[in-house]
Amino acid sequence: MNRAGTEGPADLRLVPLALAAWAAAACAVGVAGWWTVAGVTLCLVGAAVLLAPGLARRLGGAGGSRGASGGEPDVPGTPPVSPGWRLRATACAGVLLCAAAGAASAGLHAADLRRGPVPALAREYVRAQMEVTVTSDPRLTRPRVRGNAMAPVSVVLDGEVTRVERSDGAAHRTRTPVLLIVPPGEGREEWLRLLPSTRLRVGARLAPPLRSGEPFAAVLKVDGKGPPRIVGAPSAPQRTAGELRAGLRRATEGLAPDARALLPGLVVGDTSRIGPELRDAFEATDLTHLLAVSGSNLSVVLLLLVGRPGRAHQVERGGLAPRLGLSLRATAVAGGALTLAFVVVCRPDPSVLRAAACGLVVLLAIGTGRRRSLIPALATAVLLLVLYDPWLARSYGFLLSVLATGALLTVAPRWSEALRRRRVPGRLAEALAAALAAQAVCAPVVVVFAARVSLVAIPANLFAELAVAPATVLGFAALALAQVWEPAAAGVAWVAGWPAGWIAGVARAGGELPGAQLAWPGGWWGGLVLALLTGLVLLGARRLPHRGWAVALVAGLLLLVVVRPVPLARWATGWPPPGWVFAMCQVGQGDATVLAAGGDAAVVVDAGPDPVPVDRCLRELGVRRVPLLVLTHFHADHVAGLTGVLRGRSVGAIQTTGLEEPPAQAAFVRRIAAAAGVPLIRAGSGEQRRIGVLEWRVLWPPAGSGGSGGGSAGGANDASVTLLVRAAGGVSLLLLGDLEPPAQRALLRSSPGLGPVDVLKVAHHGSAHQDPGLMWAARPRLALVSTGRDNPYGHPSPRTVEALRAGGARVLRTDEDGAIAVVGAGRGLVAVPRGG
Repeated sequence: MNRAGTEGPADLRLVPLALAAWAAAACAVGVAGWWTVAGVTLCLVGAAVLLAPGLARRLGGAGGSRGASGGEPDVPGTPPVSPGWRLRATACAGVLLCAAAGAASAGLHAADLRRGPVPALAREYVRAQMEVTVTSDPRLTRPRVRGNAMAPVSVVLDGEVTRVERSDGAAHRTRTPVLLIVPPGEGREEWLRLLPSTRLRVGARLAPPLRSGEPFAAVLKVDGKGPPRIVGAPSAPQRTAGELRAGLRRATEGLAPDARALLPGLVVGDTSRIGPELRDAFEATDLTHLLAVSGSNLSVVLLLLVGRPGRAHQVERGGLAPRLGLSLRATAVAGGALTLAFVVVCRPDPSVLRAAACGLVVLLAIGTGRRRSLIPALATAVLLLVLYDPWLARSYGFLLSVLATGALLTVAPRWSEALRRRRVPGRLAEALAAALAAQAVCAPVVVVFAARVSLVAIPANLFAELAVAPATVLGFAALALAQVWEPAAAGVAWVAGWPAGWIAGVARAGGELPGAQLAWPGGWWGGLVLALLTGLVLLGARRLPHRGWAVALVAGLLLLVVVRPVPLARWATGWPPPGWVFAMCQVGQGDATVLAAGGDAAVVVDAGPDPVPVDRCLRELGVRRVPLLVLTHFHADHVAGLTGVLRGRSVGAIQTTGLEEPPAQAAFVRRIAAAAGVPLIRAGSGEQRRIGVLEWRVLWPPAGSGGSGGGSAGGANDASVTLLVRAAGGVSLLLLGDLEPPAQRALLRSSPGLGPVDVLKVAHHGSAHQDPGLMWAARPRLALVSTGRDNPYGHPSPRTVEALRAGGARVLRTDEDGAIAVVGAGRGLVAVPRGG
């Protein structure tokens, strides 16, 4: 195999052409049509000007005399042009022409979205009856907390409207891409089983896209909650693909949960079984490329055919092809057939075509061993794909695929050679160089939309890579066997479940490390800063005189940052402060508080809206045992992070209020508790408990009452479990949940002996709705408010903050102060903010 260092410089001539088309298409899909026309015209005129001298010589100097040098013909009125200038002019003209082509393709696609009746109806937000052809696999939206409620999980799919019936009975034929949103209901499973190319009849309200530059003309919010009305069966290729994918799902039914969810996604991009927690783990470790159809899926299978890198053109070839007696031409045909099958099974949509193109480019490098010719091949693939589907020009997935492929073809071989020269074993050098190169070029792009940097991405990818090939190959084998012999397919899937489970385990283990992710400014400025910092680090690493010691030191420091041992983290950051008795976690717009019970045990009150921040907070506090988790009420901003409290900890019981409102979120708590084997108990007024140094009394809600508001939002808030706690050192705390003024007044009447407390957890995130009598009775020294930055509710209310300060309280809030810990007792009682 020719090494990267002996092949000569990479051929970059097609790269500017591809970049020009890419940039022009990215700009043109989001601007008005006249701007696109102006841009295309300007590019064409510029190209014509650059090519004009050459055209003049060809037309006017065909029969003319040669110049003194015998090179270019002398054309009257035109000065002699050097060959170097001519080449540069031609190259610039080519760039302009490709930019014109990219902009023209994007402009035509964008103009196509604006044609027909659908965009006009969307601007009027009307309802209509339509026939829609499904063009993608259905998918579920991710669960999100909006205010105190969990946003419903809807089914989303891409489609193409082919017929529209207006309310006046007029019907129009059209072909307009749309996005369908199906609300939750009884027919969800039927919607999720739809195959691309299926024709539906739907009634829906139309709305325009939220952002310009989207690849669809309207959003269709489907009426009703029943199953889809199918008026046309899917095409034969889509039925075949659906049967193959369904066979793989059946074969994996008996696997462990993580392997059962991951294997179909790893093989054919079927992520329907992957839950939010597993997806979060893959995102934290930058392993999400394994959850989507990528070129690596294809290249792993084709490697079986052509063997090790660089041997496809040799007499002694590797892989299965020579063992099956296939010639080079037959091998090429077989590779093309496998690629076609890959596209059919994984859906012939733009993302799969992109993956197939990138996979074939990598295969060309592996098969020929001539990496120098691969940059032109990659540039050609990018150029053709952008012209075919201009929306890819604004796709982060497309950008990441191209960057990762380019890094594997150019940077990784050189870094691998450098590692070999430092006596790193060959296979390890290749894997490490590939992971480093891909992370170096992709991390700045990830920062743009994720605002975070994974510190465990490189080791996670190295460990996961050990199992990717066997899981992929065995998964494809199970997919093929499932059509002819399901028991054998189940057996092969069982074997494939081991490497798939290993990959999921790597993602979970890496994602659970305290320092797995580092917050970073998002947007293009954040990406640019990270790219510059990465370049400086690489440049500095090359100039270090003793790289081995430096690398070992950096690796050791990075390990400490990622693992964050509690004693070391406390010494380095001062958090948590020694002897803390109470902590309010920074969980955004929600509540999660922690009461120290001695050692590594704590009572947790509420879980916040997101599992990740509450889990991180408890890890930083060193909490491993939770004898009791109190959920004051069932609003999502208090219970949606429940799995974060349960993650890696023993929880004795979960105590809740008696009012199961909202019902869906109460059912969520019951489901999660049952899955974790944690008993549920109800709190009752007057109940007293003691755990370690903690003792407390339940003040609210009254026994047999679910609050004062019935099923209303006020009723759920007014059913909040309210605790009067005495912690270590005699520190008294009043935790009010989200009580509204009516319940606060009733609480004060039912607890006439309620006197001043040291710490008040201000009710309902410091909203303006507070009872002055209760605030006066509590007269806290410290008033703590849990609220999110830039929340739309105006929490905390300036009026509430001023009233608390007027009563002598020091007010701290998590949106400005970050997490807050209370330490000391008596006159030495202080609140220690971590910093927002």
